[in-house]
Amino acid sequence: MPRLSIDEADGLTVADITHVRFTALASSATVGDVRAWFEESASRRLAFVADGERYLGSLTPEDVADAADAGRPAVEVAHDGPTVSPDAPATIGRDLALLTDARRVPVVDADGRLLGVVAVTGDLQSFCGTGS
Repeated sequence: MPRLSIDEADGLTVADITHVRFTALASSATVGDVRAWFEESASRRLAFVADGERYLGSLTPEDVADAADAGRPAVEVAHDGPTVSPDAPATIGRDLALLTDARRVPVVDADGRLLGVVAVTGDLQSFCGTGS
């Protein structure tokens, strides 16, 4: 199955376009830890902080750019939105992802569990993590 185009979102749910291979940083992570995580890969655009499976917030590289904050708990800097439910229409997940600079939006269920991410490719043509 080929990667899904963002134009193929009609009739699907967010669960259908969720990229389930992701890394969440522990609630004990510092701003310096998050910065180092971003530096490991140029393709990383949004970091998740979680307590086990429970979503606590997200950070962008810009959120952790201040070197003076390196020891600060990342959860204090993290923002909690936007997020999207796995049951929402895929068009909502797509549109939220396209509205963010990171082109990513966390998928969080009603119990607050982080299930994955809706991620749009750099060329804004398809969803990351779909297809084979």
